[in-house]
Amino acid sequence: MPSKESPRVPLQRPTYGNLITILSIDGGGVRGIIPSVILSFLETQLQKLDGENARLADYFDVISGTSTGGLVTAMLTSPNEENRPMFAAKDITDFYLEHAPRIFPHDDNAFGHAKKVIKALSGPKYGGAYLHEVAYELLGKTQLHETLTNVIIPTFDIRRLQPTIFSSYQVSEILVFIYNLGLENVINLYGNFMFQLKKNPSLDAWLADICIGTSAAPTYLPGHTFATEDSEGNLLGEFNLIDGGVAANNPTLVAISEVTQEITEGSIDFFPIKPTEYGRFLVLSLGTGSPKFEEKYDASTSSSWGVLGWLTSSGSTPLIDVFTQSSSDMVDYHLSALFQALHSEENYLRVQDDALSGDVASMDVTT
Repeated sequence: MPSKESPRVPLQRPTYGNLITILSIDGGGVRGIIPSVILSFLETQLQKLDGENARLADYFDVISGTSTGGLVTAMLTSPNEENRPMFAAKDITDFYLEHAPRIFPHDDNAFGHAKKVIKALSGPKYGGAYLHEVAYELLGKTQLHETLTNVIIPTFDIRRLQPTIFSSYQVSEILVFIYNLGLENVINLYGNFMFQLKKNPSLDAWLADICIGTSAAPTYLPGHTFATEDSEGNLLGEFNLIDGGVAANNPTLVAISEVTQEITEGSIDFFPIKPTEYGRFLVLSLGTGSPKFEEKYDASTSSSWGVLGWLTSSGSTPLIDVFTQSSSDMVDYHLSALFQALHSEENYLRVQDDALSGDVASMDVTT
């Protein structure tokens, strides 16, 4: 255990522990403050055990987040000058309280809602300039490969019409073929001389760009485009991103799939774990809250909606509510069944408040 004077030692590979630990954080706009409070409490409890310098990145092999959860993920894992997490979990709650009202400015004018409806017909509700500013200010030029533990952040590339998963496993240096050949002892003799490479260096983007991209919820914030380059300035990749929530608002399954793929490919980080050993996974999945069962919409009402109706009704955006809520719930449904079938239900915990109502249930109301 670390002392209060010295930082905690870097996270060990899962090979040397009993479990592969995964933290997953849903998308949900300003409702990201809900998991931030939970994470702040969790980190406080861990500090009681391991000292005040303990951070969540010390305990999780993987931290995954979509949209606002992607921003939380980046803040938990970005290194400072001492190669320790730049932010404590409690700082993230403060971030939402300070910056969310400027990312999603609220108009107290009586005609504020009508103005948003009209604006939604010609462009996103919010310009996104402040989100860009604060993301670059907080995360600087930190790249994906520099995070203090593995991170996985889903986005969606609107140009390619397919998800783009920014994963540490895709940009970390790899050495897998020795174990694939069954020559475990060779690495002890020659490991330092073997060729290292990155699977997909084009994904090694700035965390700020990744966070802006995964947070670009349709109708709320504009899409984000950027490129990655190598050290000589050569183009590696070009991205045109919108909110990762259109593909995986609950990124837990994406995170487990990335780890499973690493195991299947024979990564030395997981040798000799088998892909089917779900008893080795310990998963904490945090939602950002969902509206209580209050029959907010119904088929009779929605059957008369056109584009405008699906974009704005009952003070919210039904289309966004539908695909983000269904995505999150289906992932939980699948994983709950899977872990139960494998008699590992105690290794999967989903925390979700399903009793939100009124303005509290909105992803952009910051009053």
